[in-house]
Amino acid sequence: MKAIIIEDEKPAARRLNRLLEELDVEVSTMLHSVEESVYWFQNNEHPDLIFLDIQLSDGLSFEIFDAVAIKSAIIFTTAYDEYALQAFKLNSIDYLLKPIDDEELEKAVKKYQEFKPEKENISFDFEDIKKLLVNPVEREYKKRFTAKVGQHLKIVNADEVECFYSENKGTYAATTDGRNYLLDTTLENLEGELSPKIFFRVSRKYYVNINHINDIISYTNSRLQIKMNHYKDQSIIVSRERVKDFKLWLE
Repeated sequence: MKAIIIEDEKPAARRLNRLLEELDVEVSTMLHSVEESVYWFQNNEHPDLIFLDIQLSDGLSFEIFDAVAIKSAIIFTTAYDEYALQAFKLNSIDYLLKPIDDEELEKAVKKYQEFKPEKENISFDFEDIKKLLVNPVEREYKKRFTAKVGQHLKIVNADEVECFYSENKGTYAATTDGRNYLLDTTLENLEGELSPKIFFRVSRKYYVNINHINDIISYTNSRLQIKMNHYKDQSIIVSRERVKDFKLWLE
């Protein structure tokens, strides 16, 4: 199986390449922009599989398909929320939310191997996806959670949560009153329940609430450190793969 990676964050592309090598997937090249990708597809044999980021440095990656007829299967690598990604399932093998989890990557590759489509049968219509990205459908997100405190149930309002985090296989909500409440859920389940305008997953461990960020500081290895108004238990670090998307989210 031959694959290529289209990703403008070079550290993220190198990490994905390394993970794919461990799965015996041959990556023939890594591309970093729409312009570079169009030129490459016009002058090279198309691969079996493309790992495709959506937001590239010079535009949306869908512009590649406006210029070149692609006959490769696609696995999206993206930071867009799960609700908007419903349309992706109709047009690709799978999608992976950043930061990419190695186990989820392995599942996606196996899915391609099991249902490998013939190139002549591959066609894409990204209009539904484009519409969702430009004019996302409004939906209701969870406004409150419940946490067990002794023999009682505590109602935790989402707008009072400074951050959600995982620790020792548990998921906690850190609130504005300085308390940490254990929830009966996982960070993965929260992906479809939290408003992407308010909450952002900065790493595998943390979701932060934009309304309770006190400070953002440059950190080692091109990362960022976030200071919340009340949560002081541990350092919240934006993973290097998420820094660009985090900055876009802030705007």
